[in-house]
Amino acid sequence: MRWNRVVVVWLLIIAAESVSGALREVFLTPRIGPVMAHQIGVVVGCVVIFAITWFLLRWMQVITMSRQLLAGLVWVLLTLVFEWALGLALDVPPEAIKADYDLAQGGLMGLGLLFMLCAPVLVGRLQGIGRDR
Repeated sequence: MRWNRVVVVWLLIIAAESVSGALREVFLTPRIGPVMAHQIGVVVGCVVIFAITWFLLRWMQVITMSRQLLAGLVWVLLTLVFEWALGLALDVPPEAIKADYDLAQGGLMGLGLLFMLCAPVLVGRLQGIGRDR
């Protein structure tokens, strides 16, 4: 497993998610509101994660299911740190950040992170790689 490659793929995911989020805020949020826009954003984010993982899983050299799950876990932890650091740097109240993860408030980020965790395993299965030895 190449840790630097796992981090590079995460950076690509975060860059793509950031562009998607900016486009969502400009074009979608004014039309349908922030909660629904964020929910759609999570679904779009899952598609982005899947696509990037699909093309780069072999390049990361995560060839066992346990390594794939570990790569997903690293992505989730890096994403949580990134989201919280960015939110706090932009003076977003912690309650607003937490709301994105609260299903009762319509937040689907927790489900998005669960998908991120599982994406390398899912893609590995679909591509026929990832059998633990």
